[in-house]
Amino acid sequence: MSRSYTIRTYGCQMNVHDSERMAGLLEAAGYERSATDEADVVVLNTCAVRENADNRLYGNLGHLRPVKQARPGMQIAVGGCLAQKDRDTIVRRAPWVDVVFGTHNVGKLPVLLERARHNQAAQVEIAESLEVFPSTLPTRRESAYAGWVSISVGCNNTCTFCIVPSLRGTERDRRPGDVLAEVEALAADGVLEVTLLGQNVNAYGVEFGDRDAFAKLLRACGDVPGLERVRFTSPHPREFSSSVIAAMAETPNVCPQLHMPLQSGSDSVLRRMRRSYRSARFLSILDEVRERIPDAAISTDIIVGFPGETEEEFQATLDVVRTARFASAFTFQYSQRPGTPAADLPDQLPKEVVQERYMRLVELQEEISWEQNRALEGRVVELLVASGEGRKDGATQRMSGRARDGRLVHFTPGDREIRPGDIVEVEVTYGAPHHLVADGPVRSHRRTRAGDAHGTPVRATGLGLPGFGAPAPLAPVAAACGGAS
Repeated sequence: MSRSYTIRTYGCQMNVHDSERMAGLLEAAGYERSATDEADVVVLNTCAVRENADNRLYGNLGHLRPVKQARPGMQIAVGGCLAQKDRDTIVRRAPWVDVVFGTHNVGKLPVLLERARHNQAAQVEIAESLEVFPSTLPTRRESAYAGWVSISVGCNNTCTFCIVPSLRGTERDRRPGDVLAEVEALAADGVLEVTLLGQNVNAYGVEFGDRDAFAKLLRACGDVPGLERVRFTSPHPREFSSSVIAAMAETPNVCPQLHMPLQSGSDSVLRRMRRSYRSARFLSILDEVRERIPDAAISTDIIVGFPGETEEEFQATLDVVRTARFASAFTFQYSQRPGTPAADLPDQLPKEVVQERYMRLVELQEEISWEQNRALEGRVVELLVASGEGRKDGATQRMSGRARDGRLVHFTPGDREIRPGDIVEVEVTYGAPHHLVADGPVRSHRRTRAGDAHGTPVRATGLGLPGFGAPAPLAPVAAACGGAS
C-alpha cells in the first residue's frame, strides 16, 4: 500500500522551493500527497531566521506527539535551516521524531525515512556541504502558472544578524545553460511567470568569474518563447550594477518590480551589520532604477532595534524611508539569533523600545504605501490571476491577481469564466495600503494553457521540471541532471 505525506513549510521562498523538491522526491518514491494532516509522513521544513523559530518547531512537535502515539507507523521528519543548526538536539528534545536532515542533503529524505522505519530508530544526517544542486532533484510544483527557479544557493556575505551563510553554506552557482533549460521547459509547459531565486541573487556568476552573469541571464530569459513575466529575489545593493538595471529596463518580460533589502538607513548601523553599502549608495541605486523604469514598484526589508541603535540612528532609517518611498516594506523587530555575531554585541535594546520604534516605522510606511496605491486609481493594469491570494475572496465574490509590478489586486470577475493562470485587464477603483481593488467590469480576458491546467494534479518529474497529468517513470537523478554545477 502507498503511504501518504504532508509538508509544512516555514520561512522564505527558498524553503517553499525546497518543499517542492521534497514533495517531488517523496512522490517519485511512491508516496501520495495527503489533503489533510492525517498523513503517514509529516515533514516540517523549518526556518532559523524568524523570531521564535525554535519555540514554534518544538511547539508543533509537541502537538504531533499524541497524534503519532495514536497512529502506529506514522513518521515525523524535520528538515531545513533549524534542522541544520540544531542537528541531534531535535531528537533529544523530541525523541518521537524519526528523521532529521539538513539544507545540504534534501535528496536523502526518502532514504532516511525508509532507514528509520527499517531500523526502528531515529536517523539524523546533516551534510556539511551541498551534495547535489536542489534543482536537479524531482519536484512537485504547486502552481501551473508560476514557478521558482533557483540559480544559486548559499551566500558569501557576513552580515552580523544573519545565520543563513552558516546554514546554507557559501554561494554555489548553477551553470547558465542549466538555468535556461529549466526556464524554457517551464514556459513550454505553459508556465507564464518565473522567479529567479538566490540568497544573494544578483551575485550570480561569482563562482565562475562573470560579474555580468546575472544581467546576461535576465536578457536571455527575454528570449524564452511563451515566458511573459520574470521576477527575482533577493538582490544585494553591493552587486547591484548599472548592467542589471539596463537589463531590467530593456527586457520586456522582466517585471517593473524590485525587492532590495535596506535593513537600516543609518550608516553606523549598517557598519555594525557588516552591510557593504551606505544609505547614499542605496538611494542612488533607486534613483537609477526609477530613471530607467519610472513605474517600478520597489520594496525592501528593514530591521528595527539592532543592538546599540540610538534614536538618532533610527531617525536616519525613517529619513531614508521618506526619501525612498517604497511601495511596501517587510519590517522586523531585531531579535537575538544564537550563532550570529550580533547576538553577542553589547547594548541589546529593551523590547519596549524596539516595539515603539517598530510601530512608528510601520505607520510611516503604511502612509507611503497607501498614498502610492491611491495614485493608481483609474489606471488599467494587467493581472496574472492567482489562487489563494485573497483571504476574503469567497465572501466578496472577488478573485485576485498580481499586476506586473507585483501589487496584489482584488477584482470582480462578473459573469466571465476566469481561472487562476489566466490574464485579465482591470481598472483600479480603490487603493488600500496593502492591495488594490478593481470592482468595475473586466476590460479583457485571455485564457491560457496555465489556466487550462489549473486544478490538474501536478506530477513529480526529474530535472526540476513540472508536468501535468498521469505520472511518468523517472530516470535516475544522476543520469537526468548530468551532474550538479
